[in-house]
Amino acid sequence: MFRITPAAVAELRSAARRSDAEGLALRVAARRRPDGSVAFGMGFDAERENDETVRCEDLTVLLAAPSRPILADTVLDYVEIEGGRFDFVFLSGAEHEGAASAPDTEPGPRAASTGPSASAISRSRGVSGAGDA
Repeated sequence: MFRITPAAVAELRSAARRSDAEGLALRVAARRRPDGSVAFGMGFDAERENDETVRCEDLTVLLAAPSRPILADTVLDYVEIEGGRFDFVFLSGAEHEGAASAPDTEPGPRAASTGPSASAISRSRGVSGAGDA
């Protein structure tokens, strides 16, 4: 199941307020690259047809069908990367405990990230981060 830590939920709420995106859901996406690694992305968005809507604490999360198997055992966290620099990271579920659980998503392989990975955060609605999806 896809999970979000309390630290990530808190930062996402703050980002929604800063970017005037309160009331929008968080879309989380993942795709497998040709080399087998996974590109992650997220941003505030409205629900679309065929989205799966899940709840993590009071945050609505949208997962499109192609991303569900990749995100099935993934944890989104907000951590200190280095000396006062914080960012979102996607971890495999086995690497992180204490995350807010979303209802089970479609079963599938674990996300390819094996530790703090380059996170892909949409800047279109004011959520800051690094990487590309």
